[in-house]
Amino acid sequence: MENIEELLQGKIRRIGIAGHVNPDGDCIGSTTALFLYLRKNHPKIKVDLYLELPKQALRTLKGFGESRQTANEDHIYDLFFTCDVSSRDRIGVAGDLFEQANRTVCIDHHVSNPGFADVNHIVPDASSCAEVLTDLMALDKIDQDIAESLYTGIIHDSGVFQYSNTSPHTMRCAANLMEKGFDHNKLIDDSFNKRTFRQNRILGYALEKAEQAFDGQVVVSSISLEEMEEYEVTQQDLDMVVSQLRLTEGAEVAVFVYEKETGQFKVSLRSNSYFDVSEAAAVFGGGGHVHAAGCSGEGSADQVIARILSEIEKRLHG
Repeated sequence: MENIEELLQGKIRRIGIAGHVNPDGDCIGSTTALFLYLRKNHPKIKVDLYLELPKQALRTLKGFGESRQTANEDHIYDLFFTCDVSSRDRIGVAGDLFEQANRTVCIDHHVSNPGFADVNHIVPDASSCAEVLTDLMALDKIDQDIAESLYTGIIHDSGVFQYSNTSPHTMRCAANLMEKGFDHNKLIDDSFNKRTFRQNRILGYALEKAEQAFDGQVVVSSISLEEMEEYEVTQQDLDMVVSQLRLTEGAEVAVFVYEKETGQFKVSLRSNSYFDVSEAAAVFGGGGHVHAAGCSGEGSADQVIARILSEIEKRLHG
């Protein structure tokens, strides 16, 4: 596929767009960008956007305010897009609508994506789904609001151009978007640098609890539901923890485990150089990228950590 316009031939009256469960910056940036792009450049097509609620800083992007958090409709879409969704079971609130659509499209960058739509445009070498979308959109049809959403997606999945998935092409895409005139400095500050007092406190607590394994090659921490309640935070306040753990000197892998429901845990994994965390995550039904992945686990925090550390140990060098 060369561009989005290829998919809009014929009688396309209604389009749906969905992101993945627990949407992150790339998911929100990609889906809102596509929503705005289609609405701006194809005003005769009715476009609906379905998203779960993300952290507060991402809700200010244009288009998110018009998204739907439930899918009670019974109509059938002519075309249904997923953005940044690595597998069919990770579609957020609109999975049934995706299944009922006349034609489906998956735009993604996850290497683990099997290609579950009628049309699959997956670019594993891209930093983000937003980068993939930038290439599929006509630059002269991208306005300031669309550019801001795309840039948000790119900086979130590239760690503001720090991660190894950042390529010269990533930087060229970002430069083209910056020329649309949004305040990129404020966008980065709001997304990465500003934290609430409660977020700072839980981050400090998680770092205090952190432990090293395998001669410091792995650093791990966890937060329980009880601790989240004590610090008056939600899951969305924990996004920064694993990234901070990754910066520990000498660590190749960072592991952060938090309790979603009693006995149900989310595992976030990050690596710095050679370690493919998506392989370890896949053992537990998860996935992601070489340097950023996740999965779920059941039992106690200690049991979940022990299982993931066992898989990590098999793949460590030295």
